[in-house]
Amino acid sequence: MGTCVPLNLSFGIDDERLRAEIREFLAAELTDDLVAAGRRSSGMFVDRAAATAWQRKLHARGWGAVHWPVQYGGTGWTAAQLFVFREELARAGAPSALNQGATLLAPALFAYASDAQKDYYLPRILSGEHYWCQGYSEPGAGSDLASLKTRAVRDGDEYVVNGTKIWTTHAHFADHIFCLVRTKQDGRPQQGISFLLIRMDTPGIRVKPIITLAGDHEVNQVFFDAVRVPVANRVGAENDGWTVAKHLLEYERGSGGVAARLKIALDELKAVAAHAGDGTPPLADDPTFATRLAALEVRFQALQFIELSTLARLASGQHPGSGASSQFKIASTDVQQAIDTLRLEAAGHYGVPAHTEISLNGHAEARIGPAYAERAAAAYLTSRAASIYGGSHQVQRNIIAKTVLGL
Repeated sequence: MGTCVPLNLSFGIDDERLRAEIREFLAAELTDDLVAAGRRSSGMFVDRAAATAWQRKLHARGWGAVHWPVQYGGTGWTAAQLFVFREELARAGAPSALNQGATLLAPALFAYASDAQKDYYLPRILSGEHYWCQGYSEPGAGSDLASLKTRAVRDGDEYVVNGTKIWTTHAHFADHIFCLVRTKQDGRPQQGISFLLIRMDTPGIRVKPIITLAGDHEVNQVFFDAVRVPVANRVGAENDGWTVAKHLLEYERGSGGVAARLKIALDELKAVAAHAGDGTPPLADDPTFATRLAALEVRFQALQFIELSTLARLASGQHPGSGASSQFKIASTDVQQAIDTLRLEAAGHYGVPAHTEISLNGHAEARIGPAYAERAAAAYLTSRAASIYGGSHQVQRNIIAKTVLGL
């Protein structure tokens, strides 16, 4: 899990000055349409247009990727300052801006990319010019990622890639994809994988939409048919992509950034539960619901501590650590799913009918019922997948058993 870092989250004068500065920035730059884009989304990310517009504003202020190392454009903030930033953006309803390039790929580039690759890709990720998706999972190779079949055969200064990736979030928006491909057939499966950076407009790439139970289009299947990729686009050594992938997955599973958003969602749920409607008493007066809500708040406090500990490690220049990342992945998913479950119960009969006819999917007609009920079913259905993607809960528990408990 890495070296223990003392967790100091006391807020001093400088932290409160930063909070005031952030609020002033949000008042000036966070427009109603950007807030609306965030509210419409029931998935992990907002649409690219809104995300890019917000990212450009943050980047112009010097806050394009506050958690990055200073030499690459980060802020050098303390754990407390990172927490303040995330809390204020969540409270204001800012949309998610950082796509998978900034949150997942960038840490892998910091650790394994050549100087030329860093000089080219990192500024374009930071500015929002490049929008990335992740090519990991395949049919038959999801949680068992090492069994992936997509092949890359060396042909001079290029690889020829054939195969398919699935559940590829925002591939229909992305102009680049980072991919795990098989470059060696014999030996241990993990030792024959390489990590490639590929332009999505390369001939031979096709994206097929996958419509989820929530009725939205967030994920896709991506097909590679004799796609030629320069060898210069490989990160790390040939057949050593598994090392790069494991480093990246620590950030996918445990780099934090969700506690502030979940705190807002939890506060909204408590407000809904305290409100009487349709001639019925408040749900908060129901002992069973109130007990579940209190237990959820306790679990959230534990999650927040895990995230703050992670922020402390990141602020000190360390990486999250595989065991801590897995703990965070499980805890954050469980809290998110519990919030979505209770919110759907609170919505009652308003939550289920025509649940796909929400503004996220382009429907402008007014819905019957309270505003919080509009996304209740869609968010509930979307969050069911969270305990599978990024490595299932079973995979995470195996990692914890090995790296934390030494079993």
